[in-house]
Amino acid sequence: MTIRRIGAEGGTGTGGQHLPFARAVEAGGWLKVSGQTPMRDGEVVEGGIVEQSRLAIENCIAIMTEAGYGLEHVMHVSVVLTDARYFQSFNKVFAEYFSAHPPARICMVADLVVDCKVEVDVTCYKGE
Repeated sequence: MTIRRIGAEGGTGTGGQHLPFARAVEAGGWLKVSGQTPMRDGEVVEGGIVEQSRLAIENCIAIMTEAGYGLEHVMHVSVVLTDARYFQSFNKVFAEYFSAHPPARICMVADLVVDCKVEVDVTCYKGE
């Protein structure tokens, strides 16, 4: 089985910091996208939970698309919110993207190392 690393050179995080991990890794028809925050060009985009949720999900979708996967291939989503009060608003945004192909999901509340409200990662499968 071959392992393909997408964005293995790493990206740029807050303050121009080099991120030492791949944006995604693919093997055997599985794609694991690294956690995405509401970041554009290495900086967190300010806004409420709705705006930040959309951007975090869109960042996942961009990486999935680059790797040749679509929303119909998403098997599981992990979500970290920094406040439990964001849950309802996040669910509304989540449904905009995933209602046609609902994946399994976990949603938890925790502090994030980046100053934002949400982080999202996805696991996809489409066979080899």
